[in-house]
Amino acid sequence: MRVTTVFRRLLGVTGMLVTGVRFEDEGLVVAVEPRWRRPRCPRCGRSCSAYDSVELRRWRHLGHGRTPFWLEYTPRRSDCERCGVLVEKVPWARPGSRFTTDFEELAAYLAQKMDRTAVTKLLGIAWRTVGAIVERIVEERLDPERLEGLLIIGIDEISYRRHHHYLTLVLDHLKRRVVWAGKGKKAETLASFFDELGPERTAQLTHVTLDLSAGFNQVVDERAPQATKVFDRFHIQRLASDAIDQLRRAEVFRANEREDTEVARALKRTRWALLKSPWNLNAVENEKLDGLQRANRGLFRGYLLKESLAAILDLKQVGRARQRLDGWFSWASRSKLKPFVKLARTLRRHLEGVLAYVATGLSNGPLEGLNNKARLIARRAFGFHSAQAFTSMLMLCCGGITLDPPLPAPTGTS
Repeated sequence: MRVTTVFRRLLGVTGMLVTGVRFEDEGLVVAVEPRWRRPRCPRCGRSCSAYDSVELRRWRHLGHGRTPFWLEYTPRRSDCERCGVLVEKVPWARPGSRFTTDFEELAAYLAQKMDRTAVTKLLGIAWRTVGAIVERIVEERLDPERLEGLLIIGIDEISYRRHHHYLTLVLDHLKRRVVWAGKGKKAETLASFFDELGPERTAQLTHVTLDLSAGFNQVVDERAPQATKVFDRFHIQRLASDAIDQLRRAEVFRANEREDTEVARALKRTRWALLKSPWNLNAVENEKLDGLQRANRGLFRGYLLKESLAAILDLKQVGRARQRLDGWFSWASRSKLKPFVKLARTLRRHLEGVLAYVATGLSNGPLEGLNNKARLIARRAFGFHSAQAFTSMLMLCCGGITLDPPLPAPTGTS
């Protein structure tokens, strides 16, 4: 068997001929050329006539051990009747890339599984190069029909950088994957999603899970009025937790004004006991709540309001939940606890969306889970400087893209 044939099989690229092999300081250089004689257009793939040639180029390929492999070829420019004069398509690399397809597939697969710094060390490429490869893979492999057939979607925002840099995410509840991401968290950002979705596909939406954001709610009401809005339980209970914490801080402030430092210190230490669910309390926290019931009845009443709201959201019957919520609104309004009075007004305005959660059980839980994964992606990259870079990485990991890296198959030996 000839050496060129050995290396052609070793490289594992179809549609390619090996014409020579030599060692250089950079590694092993393999001279190659496409198997087809006439150049092919990189856009439409049509066979066309040659226009001229460009300079000699090299593409980084998967190496062997510590030795990197380089593919070398002088590409021609194709004169396509449809697309014009362009550098020809080559079977081993994507148009515009200086890395082979196998190399980029492996780089993107590693980027899914580990931090970018580790990828750069393993493959010997620059930080920005990993980002460029990820963007090319996402552009090619992201499902172009991901917005088709959407019935139940979830909407939420996530921070990708400090100082209030956000992305708005849209989740397909049925397929459990992110289908759209846009820079910002304003109403205009979500409106651009509905612009891309179009009126026909928007009319197919049956349910939308979201938080109580006024901007998001207004856009959903205007663009998808037929869809049932389901307010996420996590955000409702977070509002109740924020109310009890705000009430606790106000009580601490009053105690400090009275110069009662002992009471202020004791109230400060009740924070986690007030925020936790009863079944998660330890013995010390239960003792703090017992003391609070005697020492500060207003704060303890706020705790009861928070827990009773959570119990109502556990109900399965909409009629019973409506009745219990009406009673809770009256109780909160009469409590004279300002944070809970405000919360009661807010939930009363969005009563149907709260009851929709009881009826359907839908929530942004899957989206919150993906948000945790997205935060891990951002953390292991030590943040992203641009929304585009974070969006590409997010779609690579959470957009339903499955990669098949060019790794050796297991032999079954131990």
